[in-house]
Amino acid sequence: MGIIDKNLLPTAADIAAAAERLSGIAVRTPLVNFPVLDERLGARVFLKVETLQRTGSFKFRGAYNKVSSIPPERRAAGVVAYSSGNHAQGVAAAAKLLGMPATIVMPADAPKAKRNRTLALGAQVVPYDRDAGEDRAAIAMKIVKERGATLVPPYDDPLIIAGQGTIGTEIVEDLAKLGLKPDIVVVGASGGGLAAGISLGVKSRVPDAIMFTAEPEDFDDTLRSFKSGHREANAKVSGSICDALMSNTPGEWTFPITQALIGQGITASDADVARAVRYAFEELKLVVEPGGAIGLAALLAGKLDGQCDMRGKVVVAILSGGNVDVEMFAKLIAG
Repeated sequence: MGIIDKNLLPTAADIAAAAERLSGIAVRTPLVNFPVLDERLGARVFLKVETLQRTGSFKFRGAYNKVSSIPPERRAAGVVAYSSGNHAQGVAAAAKLLGMPATIVMPADAPKAKRNRTLALGAQVVPYDRDAGEDRAAIAMKIVKERGATLVPPYDDPLIIAGQGTIGTEIVEDLAKLGLKPDIVVVGASGGGLAAGISLGVKSRVPDAIMFTAEPEDFDDTLRSFKSGHREANAKVSGSICDALMSNTPGEWTFPITQALIGQGITASDADVARAVRYAFEELKLVVEPGGAIGLAALLAGKLDGQCDMRGKVVVAILSGGNVDVEMFAKLIAG
């Protein structure tokens, strides 16, 4: 692809249309305040619990918005996606609801829980070796061409971004019911679909909200891209417990949005993330996968110190997924 025409980027109107498509299909997940977290961080902290979304992550929103937009005459050929697991399940679930076949290209080392649930939803799984340099997008495109199927990208698509953006509008609406508005929003970033969508949904209604992306240390391509002004790539493709945040570089569609609306980020180490997963389980009674806990991890580790003053502010973080292998979860909560 070349440079994206900014006139084609999704807007608040596209998010509103996505909300209509998702109404009655996706779960309107709760925005929960925990006094114990407020006391620890010195702020009014709300967590958007997308772990309770269909398929256990926010990915269902974008997947259904995209798949449901496919014309009926093209649906028999099915859909193809590539994903480490959460997008895989979202696409598989959307395709099943719409009576369409789905094929997912997944890394061979993807968490078993994510692979098994993708299969259980009726999708075909095609494994690849990311450490050997196999190109998941190329594998997926080969299948698309062979079958005449529709590609459903994990993040770099206007309909995917708009679907994820419904989270942002829900945050603003639910806070407004309490007479509040978001002062600070922290959202995990990999390819950028979630961050782009939420920033559109939030900033279209609360322009003065301050936003940060959160990424694993050594996989901070979005943060480095903000600093350089162009899309940077990670040196590695694996090596963090945050398997859901292993995209190599920000998306061509997503980066112009996050650059304009967010523009700053923070990181958390694997040790920070492990502590956050354990904290969520012990103190908040929530099961969160490592990648889904990145925003909470950064807050608990004090990564906003020196960036902005949280004291007394309304702070929102996204718990973006809860699909974690039992063995991994047991290890993390054991400390």
